[in-house]
Amino acid sequence: MDRLRLIIAQSARTSQQGALLFIDLDHFKLLNDTRGHHIGDQLLVQVAERISSIIRTTDLAARLGGDEFVVVFDNLGTDPDKAALEAKHRAEQLHELINLPYPLQQSVYHCTISIGVNLFNANNTSIDDLLRHADVAMYQAKDGGRNTIRFFDPHMQSRLEKRAEIEADLRSAHESGTQLTPYYQAQVNHTGEVLGAELLLRWIHPRKGTIAPGDFIPVAEQTGLIVAIGRQVIRMACKQLQCWQQQPGFGHLTLAVNVSPIQFNQSSFVEDVISCVLDYDVNPNHLKLELTESSLLKNVEHSIEKMQRLQEFGISFAMDDFGIGYSSLSYLKKLPLDQLKIDRTFVRDITIDPNDAIIVRTIIAMAANMNLNVIAEGVETELQKQFLEQNGCLLFQGYYFGKPMPLDAFEELIHMPQQLIRHSMSD
Repeated sequence: MDRLRLIIAQSARTSQQGALLFIDLDHFKLLNDTRGHHIGDQLLVQVAERISSIIRTTDLAARLGGDEFVVVFDNLGTDPDKAALEAKHRAEQLHELINLPYPLQQSVYHCTISIGVNLFNANNTSIDDLLRHADVAMYQAKDGGRNTIRFFDPHMQSRLEKRAEIEADLRSAHESGTQLTPYYQAQVNHTGEVLGAELLLRWIHPRKGTIAPGDFIPVAEQTGLIVAIGRQVIRMACKQLQCWQQQPGFGHLTLAVNVSPIQFNQSSFVEDVISCVLDYDVNPNHLKLELTESSLLKNVEHSIEKMQRLQEFGISFAMDDFGIGYSSLSYLKKLPLDQLKIDRTFVRDITIDPNDAIIVRTIIAMAANMNLNVIAEGVETELQKQFLEQNGCLLFQGYYFGKPMPLDAFEELIHMPQQLIRHSMSD
């Protein structure tokens, strides 16, 4: 750290650009766990020797701890663009050298590294910021698949800070139990009868207003919060089904709930769902869980076992966003599904794009042959509805039948004359 302060001070005096590289060994913990810490130590020594062999005497190299190394290049010139190119070139040299095989106790080990690079100059002199930004860039290299080099981008830092703020607020929102609000989007049949709804979570922030699911659901998944939030959503659904069971004219309604792959893969998922249904004493036939292909195909046999246990209890399953993932028929025929949900990306252009029309017809025909019912999401026009109905899809969801809405607005639709429903929903 003392050497780094001197290099930064010199950069400020001479206006010379410099670069700080944050280097992390990929999968180093796995080596330690499988072959022992003494083998890991041998690798660290050899990596340090290689770094020392390639840098100039005026450069700085250090091991911060664990498998993290820092290299600082100074005097890269006064032109930022040329300095960036030179830093990239030197980082690539280090990357190539460190990636060469290592002799470790009568065997050969191949090590890869992720490198984060942060340029500095007279206007960028905080040691903490230098290290933090290089660390951020290094983790971007990790997220990009490892074994690569990433430069720090201020815009990226801004996004990360926004993400950290959303994460903190989301934890608070979940704990408060008041900001995450259920909305309901109607699912109707070809006659316009409302059969149920998909429960969609909306975040009503006390200062920022409504935060779109696309902004907070990825954060919830990356932080693991999605598991707790997912349980909360299923409880919301069961609680609402319980209320409808006790109201004349509402007992037939079903609720569909999206389930995250992370939540579905929890060992306690089946027990959590069954426990929730029993706690609220609701008819399990009225609860539908929507899963994506990615959540089911990671471990097909395990997925089938979970689904069968819940199906035996009475809960049904729909495959959400069908058609945009793997769509492997060999897997599909094994899965105990009840419904396929045609993705909105195909529905959007079915009346103008022959390819989308063929895909949708194929999905509908396949579902019929497999004794699965099929529902189309993203239906926005009468022409789309007519096309779907003419080709055998009789269940719909989309803005043509209503946007996601609060509970009171949704319940008003149930007893509304059918000719008025569409007009009201479309408005």
